[in-house]
Amino acid sequence: MQTGINSGGTMVTQHAPTVSTKRNQPFSALSGICTLLCLVAVATHASAATRLIDDADIANQANTADWLAYGRTHNEQRFSPLKDINQGNIGQLAVSWFLDLPNDVGLVSTPLVADGILYFTGTMNIIRAVDARSGKLLWEYDPQVARAVAGHKKAGWVHSRGISLYGDKLFAATWDGRLFALGLKTGKLVWSTRTYDMSEALYITGAPKAFKGKVLIGNGGTESGPSRGYVSAYDADTGKLAWRFHIVPGNPADGFESAAMEMAAKTWTGKWWEHGGGGNAWHGFTFDDELNAVYIGTGNGSPWNRKIRSPDGGDNLFLCAVVALDPDTGEYKWHYQTTPGETWDYNSNMDIVLADLKIDGKVVKALMHAPKNGFFYVIDRRTGKLISAEPFADVNWATHVDLATGRPVERAGARYEDGEENIFPSPFGAHSWHAMSYNPQTGLVYLPTLHTSADFVDKSVDPDWKAVAFVGGTAVDWSQGKDPRTYPGSLQAWDPVNQKQIWSIPQQHSWASGTLTTASNLVFQGQADGWLIAYDATNGKEVWKFDTGLGISAPPITYKLDGKQMISVLVGYGGGMASRITPGAEDLGWAYGVHKRRLVTFALDGEINKLEQPPAQFAEPILEAGFDVDPVLAAQGEVIYGEQACSACHGLGVIAGGMAPDLRASAMPLSEMERFFVNIVRDGERVGRGMPGYPEITNHQIEALRHYIRQAAHASPEGSN
Repeated sequence: MQTGINSGGTMVTQHAPTVSTKRNQPFSALSGICTLLCLVAVATHASAATRLIDDADIANQANTADWLAYGRTHNEQRFSPLKDINQGNIGQLAVSWFLDLPNDVGLVSTPLVADGILYFTGTMNIIRAVDARSGKLLWEYDPQVARAVAGHKKAGWVHSRGISLYGDKLFAATWDGRLFALGLKTGKLVWSTRTYDMSEALYITGAPKAFKGKVLIGNGGTESGPSRGYVSAYDADTGKLAWRFHIVPGNPADGFESAAMEMAAKTWTGKWWEHGGGGNAWHGFTFDDELNAVYIGTGNGSPWNRKIRSPDGGDNLFLCAVVALDPDTGEYKWHYQTTPGETWDYNSNMDIVLADLKIDGKVVKALMHAPKNGFFYVIDRRTGKLISAEPFADVNWATHVDLATGRPVERAGARYEDGEENIFPSPFGAHSWHAMSYNPQTGLVYLPTLHTSADFVDKSVDPDWKAVAFVGGTAVDWSQGKDPRTYPGSLQAWDPVNQKQIWSIPQQHSWASGTLTTASNLVFQGQADGWLIAYDATNGKEVWKFDTGLGISAPPITYKLDGKQMISVLVGYGGGMASRITPGAEDLGWAYGVHKRRLVTFALDGEINKLEQPPAQFAEPILEAGFDVDPVLAAQGEVIYGEQACSACHGLGVIAGGMAPDLRASAMPLSEMERFFVNIVRDGERVGRGMPGYPEITNHQIEALRHYIRQAAHASPEGSN
């Protein structure tokens, strides 16, 4: 019988990972034999992993034993030909094994599988290799992110959306900007390179993309300070920079890096380069092995408000676009801009899916893309020509997309010209980074969808506004508006040929995971409330569900080993919504440090029908007797809390969603613990847990933060009792 495996006692080192063994046991003949068998098993795995993974392997849609890339194959469809698990037997599906991850927080990564070994990245970019048959930890690599960011003002995200495999190496990136390669069979560092300077207010949360002997990586940070986006490709063997493509033009006085940048500069006005411009590509890379192209989804403006960054208008290329590049040189091929002159944070960093679609009787080499702005795009990927575009969610910033021009027809007033406007989708988008899947048998896309609006206000924005690195800003105030529907999220099946919804499942919690679809007419998706659900791919009928006991943000994968189909998923609510940068996550009760994060694998012969977890736990704010909140100090603390991006982890209004401690209920800000609070905030004492230090923060600012936190605690229903 398979049982849960806990990694807490595993012996590992950074550059020389070791096989997990138990210590302090008397040696016996039996234990010696077991140790020998363990080493033989690991050696067998190591030998199997020595094969060189190439583009033909990653493009091979018939390969069901592996899951070699973010979207399974180069086409990013997240479709598996496997049929072993089907609607006739799915009731037998249960947990085969699980791996506890006691030091992890939000888990959003897509695991990869090659030759019976499952690889994934966890919190603080720690990479693990696991026996996909049993869940045994084979090796672990810690890139020491805490050591890298210590002493630097590097607030950011502690999660990553994935890794990449190519040749005999695994590629991953760190929050602080490094790209590195590990040996697949050993977990040892092969090379590491810094993709941007530590002084830049950037971070990496996306998965690298490996193809044709290169590894592509971008970055995020348009809200963290002046930022000019770019993507970089590195040699997979050496880590040497192969090429770089800037997404927006720099100062014309300095010259242009390419003809594409010179062309793009004509679509900008004012001194945009002083603001950076933006366009950061943090997600959404697809390699087309048929047409020899790499497609990148580009980001929003820096700052969001076009009135500030490009005051006399302009499309602002290549913001919010799909850009096709030559994979060998990085040279521009074509682009399609989804949101010209964007001003609502409608980035196009969402996944890009390739398929041959039969449209009007002809087979089209199509590219499918559902960005934040709420329109579903089908594009001819040979030329970049728009084929069709229709809204897949509630949209009021534009009435439609003109197929003759390829441009959206904006609604009057949508750019908050009068100083304020309610707009949907909100900056969270109608579709975020949670991957959609495409089933070529049903012809449908399975699309995680959000239904939120935002109230934009820029009446008080100074025309001379400029962002400051690590303080950042958007140059427009915004807050959550009234949702356009009675439910905040849904899963829908979308017909990309006829551009219409086939079915939809309303969801009472937003931020459900990406999807997986299989040839047995199934769609799998994880939920914020902890359920992993399988639906009939044709009609959306629920056919199976399993309570994992903790919210799921990572997408499931499937593979076949020893004649058995398996499904694996990382369990641990994560991402922006889980940090409560908008209200709602706190209602789920996924408390920081309470609920176990896990890697869970299912099979038809699994024997574990229940995963034990503590019950939902909600913050109980501490009421500090004798503490008189100074409203002036508290107001200053609120500004500091916002400027230092504290809400990205600790939540808006100091109400956490599970990604970090709820400071209202923490003893650290209490008067008697003040020196410990200083050690954490200024000195970075807990940087190993993802809490960076702020070495420049003053005693007065720390005191202001304490008053703001105590004000929030005392004002809460629990604290007021």
